[in-house]
Amino acid sequence: MLSQDIGIDLGTANTLVYSKNKGIIINEPSVAAIDIHTKQLLAIGSEAKKMIGKTPANISVIRPLKNGVIADFEVTTEMLKSIMKKVNKALGITLRKPNVVICAPSGATTVEKRAIEDSIRSCGAKTVHLIEEPIAAAIGADLAVDEPIANMIVDIGGGTTEAAIISYGGVVCSNSIRIGGDKMDEDIIQYVRKEYNLLIGEPTAEMLKKEIGYAPIDHDIQEMEIRGRDLVTGLPETITITSLEIQKAIKETVLQILETVRATLENSPPELSGDIVDRGIILTGGASLLNGLKEWLASQMIVPVNLAPSPLESVAIGTGRSLHVIPQLKKVKN
Repeated sequence: MLSQDIGIDLGTANTLVYSKNKGIIINEPSVAAIDIHTKQLLAIGSEAKKMIGKTPANISVIRPLKNGVIADFEVTTEMLKSIMKKVNKALGITLRKPNVVICAPSGATTVEKRAIEDSIRSCGAKTVHLIEEPIAAAIGADLAVDEPIANMIVDIGGGTTEAAIISYGGVVCSNSIRIGGDKMDEDIIQYVRKEYNLLIGEPTAEMLKKEIGYAPIDHDIQEMEIRGRDLVTGLPETITITSLEIQKAIKETVLQILETVRATLENSPPELSGDIVDRGIILTGGASLLNGLKEWLASQMIVPVNLAPSPLESVAIGTGRSLHVIPQLKKVKN
């Protein structure tokens, strides 16, 4: 029985667990399948995600986190307990009251932060430190956050987009909007429904976004064949959709992300603006991998834009590393 420090990125789309000794040990979709009659947890993560849209009436597949915060406390707690069992298995030990650092969106309310903290404590954590997501992302992206130099991080996750300027271990200014990769998936579902009278599921929309989704830039047109249910006949149907159509579907959401980045830069102290021109903007989060997004943002902002070394894992890595920077955590702790 050992006590161990772990970092958790409790994200809308994925939950990641970082261990100091082994790095990322868990990376599972934040999805849970429950029996609606007994409230029993049947599956979590990848196993539950495969069940989306394919279950009988007595099984509900849900995302217990929405827009970066807990929407269903009970299911989130059960999911975390299951994840902690996987952590024990991955480490080959039984954790006794681990010290946990977990991230919260910078725009989260006190109540929302408390819910995140309580859900971790109920899983047997000894201490729980909350760290703001942009700081965790910056630490995970190997930025020197404790120096008096401005670093700008834009974390585009499943449920939230956060743009923050960090200097001397804290957030100088930030903006957070509750849209991200999930909103792009919804945009694609609505577009296909409106233009083709075809109903598609979340997995299909996500695949379209990843494969042929583009930021508003010129690109070689690509096509993809998808299947769904015709809303007129009720029968299965196959259509071919182009990357230009997906680009059009998600354009509004991408423009909102741009406005959030712009608003953050406009609120930046003049002394720090020069650092951002020199050092650029770092993108993290799964949705930052959208085709052409980096190049498009750079052309719109006239500032260098770079992807973090591990965009999907930056926040989780940052939470784990930040355990050793407790004075810094005290600035952002709830």
